[in-house]
Amino acid sequence: MRRILNFKNNMKVVSVIAVLFILVSSCQEPEKVGFVDNGEIINNYQEKLDIEEKYKLRDEAFTKRTDSISRAFQLEAQDFQNKSKSMSTSNAQKKYEELGQKQQLLQQQIQFEQQQLQQAFNTEIDSVIVKVKNYVKTYGKNNGYTFIFGTSDAASAVMYGEEEKDLTKIILETLNNNYKAN
Repeated sequence: MRRILNFKNNMKVVSVIAVLFILVSSCQEPEKVGFVDNGEIINNYQEKLDIEEKYKLRDEAFTKRTDSISRAFQLEAQDFQNKSKSMSTSNAQKKYEELGQKQQLLQQQIQFEQQQLQQAFNTEIDSVIVKVKNYVKTYGKNNGYTFIFGTSDAASAVMYGEEEKDLTKIILETLNNNYKAN
């Protein structure tokens, strides 16, 4: 008899614990989830647009300079062609080789400068991408998000999301406002 009473009391305790567990579990807030369109944020972030404009101007200046160097070399080559008719074969051959070496050096210099320009641009853009990622992390932590997913046309982690879960506009506006303030 005593065992039966202990069993009933134990069952009551287990039942109360189970009910409490269910109540506590059901009272928890659902996880806060949002998403951003990575492409839209990066492509419309003012700092990135300013970097692109800066490098567009640098590229235009670079192109003008290289065009000027190319035209000067072409004039030098044409001048040699006109003078080569009155030169001895050995002098003409020597000057021709000098011009070939000069052309090769100019091409190498232009290619090197072009690579440096591209590398500097990539470094600055990478920095902007890291800044955006860090801001999204901070935004998520400060606003109680469990997850913020990223999506873009190229790679989509979000196939569908409710419009009110799309944080793209608010994050882009805040990033741009912070950038303007600096």
